[in-house]
Amino acid sequence: TSRAVNGTAAVPTIRELLADDLPAAFIVVRQLREHLDLEQFQQRVERQKKLGYVLYGAFDVDGGLRGVMGMRPVTTLARGDHLHVDDLVVDPAARGAGLGKALLQFAERWAARHALRAVFLDSRQEVVTFYSALGYSAHTATLMRKHLDK
Repeated sequence: TSRAVNGTAAVPTIRELLADDLPAAFIVVRQLREHLDLEQFQQRVERQKKLGYVLYGAFDVDGGLRGVMGMRPVTTLARGDHLHVDDLVVDPAARGAGLGKALLQFAERWAARHALRAVFLDSRQEVVTFYSALGYSAHTATLMRKHLDK
């Protein structure tokens, strides 16, 4: 659980989420991924784990899961070896308490320990200011998508 450091605000506990944690994680994640139900969420997490995806949780002082972040190491020709952060979301009632920042700092330390030179993430427009304040900048690539019919 969270702990105070030098008399300052409590530092959240961040740890890898296990299968038993997924229902609680879903409650947080569905705020960002409204199109998923619990079963779809659990299935997608399991499929992504086979590709290196790991889901982490930030727990508040009371032990409640209040923030969730997925991440995966990736190698591409354009970006080289890097960490991609997916699905970073903090429960609205816990925003402003430093959980999102703590999750990103955790990801950055993990990337550095694994000799990855950058962290990439996709951002909704309404949180660009948050990421910018933490040193993230817009990437020049434009994300494109085409839905394919089955």
